[in-house]
Amino acid sequence: MNPVKVLGVGMTKFARHEHETLRSLAQSAITEALADAQINKKEIQAVFFANSMAGFVTGQECVRGQVSLWDSGLSGLPVYNVENACASASTAFNLAHMAVKSGQYDVVLVVGVEKLFHQDRTRTLKALAAATDVELIKDREMQGSIFIESYAQRTRAYMDKFGVSPLEFAHISEKNRFHASLNPYAQYRNLITAEEILNSPMVSDPLTRLMCSPIGDGAAAAVISSHEYAKRKYLRGRVDVLASVVNSSAPYIEDSERAAERAAKRAYELAGVGPDDIDVAEVHDSVSPVELLIYESLGFCKEGEGIKLLQEKATTLGGRIPVNTSGGLVSKGNPSGATGLAQICEVVWQLRGQTGDRQVEGARVGLTENAGGRVGSDSAALAVHIFCSTT
Repeated sequence: MNPVKVLGVGMTKFARHEHETLRSLAQSAITEALADAQINKKEIQAVFFANSMAGFVTGQECVRGQVSLWDSGLSGLPVYNVENACASASTAFNLAHMAVKSGQYDVVLVVGVEKLFHQDRTRTLKALAAATDVELIKDREMQGSIFIESYAQRTRAYMDKFGVSPLEFAHISEKNRFHASLNPYAQYRNLITAEEILNSPMVSDPLTRLMCSPIGDGAAAAVISSHEYAKRKYLRGRVDVLASVVNSSAPYIEDSERAAERAAKRAYELAGVGPDDIDVAEVHDSVSPVELLIYESLGFCKEGEGIKLLQEKATTLGGRIPVNTSGGLVSKGNPSGATGLAQICEVVWQLRGQTGDRQVEGARVGLTENAGGRVGSDSAALAVHIFCSTT
């Protein structure tokens, strides 16, 4: 099997891009990634194109990648369209990684893009609601997002079990907004306090609006290759992919492992590292309290001790294991089809020492955790990737 390198990454700012299209957003990210990789687009042998919700929001189905790449100079290549809810981009990266690792291709492009804003807000809400088993919810009277309600239930259960307060969860949002203030790609960069977060409008108790990831547009891309290709092209100082794992939810049995725990264990095994080796992590904080639960699923601490990491500022810049230095989904944004690759962009930049004021000093090993959809009581799709800096 061929070891795999990340040659270059690029992304757009996550925001409300009213005058951009799926195509223009994708091509902006592609241009950045190719420039970062320092290779010509003619070198690309295949494209893995991730998008989750264009069918609902824009009406574009079936050939989203081919349409978005039509006048980019990349048409005519094998194009693989990938859809896996909010884990679409990391799933596309996983498939691209397998294709390069197996020797099928030497160098490929991975793209993730989403345009969620629409004047008819019901289109966006229908798209988001479809990332679950619609047969189970079709007769249900929906008062809000099934995902927000599910996260709220998990949060309340955690609060009851471990005695955590809503204010303590609000400190996660506060931390990530501070990180986002240092990130020019983030959707929201103004500093806010835990008290302001807690006092923002209630969405589903105890989740307030400023604890929930926003609707946004954006794109991200990565160029990956075999080690041999990079060596042949004299491309140095790149980032190695140590592990790429995707799994899914299973019927919940008490004391069984959640998808994140299973994926993390497999990723650590493949990478030959453990939780204590991770220097920086980007995780799927679709609502802020979930970040704390992910600390535990990834093995950064024992069950019930996530709040201790937060209180010790271990997951803040300057701490032992900074988490969501990009600002995370709640502040950086969550255009679902691009989210996983945006996480990878941040970790790659961190491992190359290119993140300026939000740089994690000496970062060598980074991890991303990206979830998508919900079936049963767990994420329908869950991806964990581990990366390592090289000389």
